[in-house]
Amino acid sequence: MAIKELIDLQLTMFLMVITGLILKKLNVISQSGKESLTNLVIYVLLPCNIIKSFMITFDKNILMNFGVMLVISIFIQFMCSFLGKILYVKCEPEQRKVLQYGTVCSNAGFLGNPIAESVFGMMGLLYASIFLIPQRIVMWSAGVATFTESPDSKTLIKRVLTHPCIVAVFIGLLFMFAKVHLPVFLDNPLKSFSTSSTALSMVVIGTILADVDFKTLFNKTVLYYTVLRLFVLPLIVWIVCMIFKINSLVTGVAVILTAMPAGTTTGILAAKYDGDYLFASQCIIFSTLVSVVSIPIWSFLLK
Repeated sequence: MAIKELIDLQLTMFLMVITGLILKKLNVISQSGKESLTNLVIYVLLPCNIIKSFMITFDKNILMNFGVMLVISIFIQFMCSFLGKILYVKCEPEQRKVLQYGTVCSNAGFLGNPIAESVFGMMGLLYASIFLIPQRIVMWSAGVATFTESPDSKTLIKRVLTHPCIVAVFIGLLFMFAKVHLPVFLDNPLKSFSTSSTALSMVVIGTILADVDFKTLFNKTVLYYTVLRLFVLPLIVWIVCMIFKINSLVTGVAVILTAMPAGTTTGILAAKYDGDYLFASQCIIFSTLVSVVSIPIWSFLLK
């Protein structure tokens, strides 16, 4: 992808984010409306986007890359869990919880899919869907345990298997292996919902930014976390992939998804389990704002 195309892509997404911010500021999108849009993206648009990405001609190379992507993703989860336990020992306990969760669980599940598709095409989205399986599992197990006790195995399995994006991966895999061709009246809505996911995801990000006092965003700890989340972690993944000579597309998707900002669930869980919700919001918003610059940089380096 040429520099001009990357700039155009980022400006397009930026304008979508600004649209969401303005609509929220003008109260065209209310707080309940923001929650409804978020649910629409998570429960309908992203699953359709994922299913559509699997409707390709299957071959052995794709299956091999699936396995490689899963291994890389599992490695990243272990690496982030380990770093989260050793890098924030000097921080206050409530802030430490936020930082540990934010290191393990990024916004890749929400922001990563549209970015991967925009930068690497439909195959990028396909590999992104596989990459996110381990993160979704960790999000509802070790991630939640950062703030409270781990859920029992039955609850964990239920949360993972019933997550709409995980269900969509299973459906997509079934369609791909069975070489399913949907009739037009089903394929057209699937395609339309799929193509809407990027725009609505960016609008939702904008509604989140609208609720933040930008004067309170910056402090050294937030900056430290943001540099780690957006630059150091993806750099480590890139170096490891280069050492092992991993397929360039698999490497690109793995690195770009590792370079996503803090996930919005960081703030939700901090508020629910008596963590530092204000600090969590600062990490989410500041890392998201910086990612407007960092993601195009990574995209250019990886293409």
